[in-house]
Amino acid sequence: MKVLFLFFGVLLTVHAKSLDNHSCKECHENIYNEYQQSYHAKSYFTDELHQKVADAVSTKRYACARCHMPMANNLKDLISGKARPDKNNKTHTDAISCFFCHTIAYVKKSHRFNINIKSRQADGYKPTLYGRLVNPDENDKHSSVNNPIYGKHVCSGCHSHKLNENNVTIFAAMQPNQDSIACIKCHMPEVEGGAEKMDKRARGHHASHRFLGIHDKAFRKTGVDINLSVSGESLEVTLHNKMAHPLIIQPARVKFIKAQIKRSGKIIWQNYREKPEEDRQGYFGYSFQKEGKKIILPATATSGSVHNLDAKSSVVLHYHTPRVQKGDKIIVGLWVQLAKSDCTSIVTLEDQSLIKPELIKSVAHVVKTQ
Repeated sequence: MKVLFLFFGVLLTVHAKSLDNHSCKECHENIYNEYQQSYHAKSYFTDELHQKVADAVSTKRYACARCHMPMANNLKDLISGKARPDKNNKTHTDAISCFFCHTIAYVKKSHRFNINIKSRQADGYKPTLYGRLVNPDENDKHSSVNNPIYGKHVCSGCHSHKLNENNVTIFAAMQPNQDSIACIKCHMPEVEGGAEKMDKRARGHHASHRFLGIHDKAFRKTGVDINLSVSGESLEVTLHNKMAHPLIIQPARVKFIKAQIKRSGKIIWQNYREKPEEDRQGYFGYSFQKEGKKIILPATATSGSVHNLDAKSSVVLHYHTPRVQKGDKIIVGLWVQLAKSDCTSIVTLEDQSLIKPELIKSVAHVVKTQ
């Protein structure tokens, strides 16, 4: 009976008071400032790529709200098409809010996408927030509880997998049985300063809420090792993915190898002539089809594939090159394009940093002997 009571207690949601992001700043100023720099703080109204792709999929339904606007007070209407995102609605502009992440009681595994089950918040009482702190402090705004799910499955509600209505995978970041600890260790590293402005328990550190990722130039260098070996007319590039997720997880994004041989400052060889996708072995990304024809938006795809590098795995790329000479310089870089070139055929992006490739990491080697 106790199990049934808990289950229904989680699923039954009452209209209790929720906390907006700014209200957290009073006690958690450092964490609030970190969060504001993160992509969790980006909403439909401030993330140009997300908004334009979402609108290209549908100007009626906003099905992305499940993960990108999860605290919306009319979530079901947004998903069904009865309502549209409203920039005057705080539950819409707060994006992936502090309150949302800290009130997940359970993550239900599901075929097409996992489902975040929100905790029941009693009407008329201060809300209860979950986290990983042992003996968390109490305050007048909310109660605090240590919940084991925050080291197990909390990330998998949104970051696990996503299949479209035709059961085609359009996003995959976590294995079915993978826990969230690996995500937290990398993307939320411990930093100086307590979780609260007044560090009552003298913890001295907290998990960063910047949610470091591909947009951070220093952080993105840490995920992949690049090694190269050259002999005669052969170049081998070894990529080792150190991350706990595949090299490419976003359908709009691509990562690619750019390899060059320079002699006396001039490029005498490159792995592609005009476009990175010419080098199929060094171009990592998703591709989708609808009834056998190539499409850009994966929402209606009937089939799809991805050229990828799995978590904690390596691949060796083989290139035939001109015979190298003493003094030749070989430069190999891994690059990312946040919105692949195909995206510009369906949406117009004003932010050129989304289109322009950015370097993740590069290595160089000078030939010492012939």
